[in-house]
Amino acid sequence: MSVFETEVTKIGPEAEMFRAEKMLILFGDNAPEGLAEYCYNIVMAKSASDITTEMVLNFDDKSYKITAVGNVVDKNLNELGHITVKFTGEMEAEMAGTLYVEAIEMPQLAIGTKISITK
Repeated sequence: MSVFETEVTKIGPEAEMFRAEKMLILFGDNAPEGLAEYCYNIVMAKSASDITTEMVLNFDDKSYKITAVGNVVDKNLNELGHITVKFTGEMEAEMAGTLYVEAIEMPQLAIGTKISITK
């Protein structure tokens, strides 16, 4: 069951810069000017429930088990379309606005990539 669905609408020219740190930044279409160039812009959408570690983050056909959820992930995602995703497998959230997923190969995002969170 899907609790969140969106898609990538624009890719900032520096968005891939954080790949070496195993992270990516998602932001709705209202990303601040200084941050927009580092983001994957997404269609604004609200989650149907709180995001938990029992869920999976999906990028098209690639799935990643959620390992930790920062305490403002739900708020930021619903209000700004903004979260950082770290592909490090950490079990405790060190950053409040970060969603941590298992440490496997990161996806390649393109305009039109579908992003969802499922139970």
